[in-house]
Amino acid sequence: MKPLSIIGIVLVVAGVAALAIGRISYTTEEKVLEVGPLVATADQEHTVHIPDVAGIAAIIAGIALVVVARRRA
Repeated sequence: MKPLSIIGIVLVVAGVAALAIGRISYTTEEKVLEVGPLVATADQEHTVHIPDVAGIAAIIAGIALVVVARRRA
């Protein structure tokens, strides 16, 4: 299998995953208060939304790469 078609397949899978999930969440720990040896922290959740257009573009680009790799063979 050619590297171009592998990249294409990865793009298609990533695009489908982006459309299915829609967002990625992660948690960070931040200092809220620091008084001498005492430190108070709080967990803050962040969410990154993945636009549908990005998922669709990844799928189209992946399919195009797979087609180009097959034509070159």
